[in-house]
Amino acid sequence: MRKAIGAELARENPVEADYVVPVPDSGVPAAIGYAQESGIPFELGIIRSHYVGRTFIQPSDQVRHLGVKLKHNANQALIQGKRLVLIDDSIVRGTTSLKIVQMLREAGAREVHMRIASPPTRHSCFYGVDTPERAKLLAAQMSIAQMNEYIRADSLAFVSIDGLYRALGEAVRDEAQPQYCDACFSGAYPTHLTDHEDQEQPDQLAMLAERYG
Repeated sequence: MRKAIGAELARENPVEADYVVPVPDSGVPAAIGYAQESGIPFELGIIRSHYVGRTFIQPSDQVRHLGVKLKHNANQALIQGKRLVLIDDSIVRGTTSLKIVQMLREAGAREVHMRIASPPTRHSCFYGVDTPERAKLLAAQMSIAQMNEYIRADSLAFVSIDGLYRALGEAVRDEAQPQYCDACFSGAYPTHLTDHEDQEQPDQLAMLAERYG
């Protein structure tokens, strides 16, 4: 299914590039699908250490930034002077995306076009996924154009929610009763959130302070 989502992402958001590069390991299946659909070669332009845990759930910005640096290394000999399609499964806080785009540019990449194998994560999950509160979700605070400027990519695009359902074998998304839980994308929670009042306000200044801090 993740490969099928990557293929749908390639159909919806094509771009000219030399290589399709996944953010390991989360972006690998979708990147394979994107490469197969687009005809752009798949390459491991980023090498991941498997001894560092997930970064977006770490308690502080400093620890998250350090985790990204320890977790990923650019394959400079491969990517120098190349146009890259960078594939990941999601953008949560934006920390990882910002640092990886920066890392690829420092390694000599000529262009970095980021493609995400999910719709923008604009809402918190209350069903077991350890996402931050909504005020810290990048897509809840910014448009896609603003997100692209924030992570400093040449372009940024997400698979549409309709494309996600097509990749899952559904003709259309049932608006009245979605076939899958997609609340983190759509805000259509399948249960009433009786103990949650969504009064968090966007804080773009804080997000920009994190970027330039």
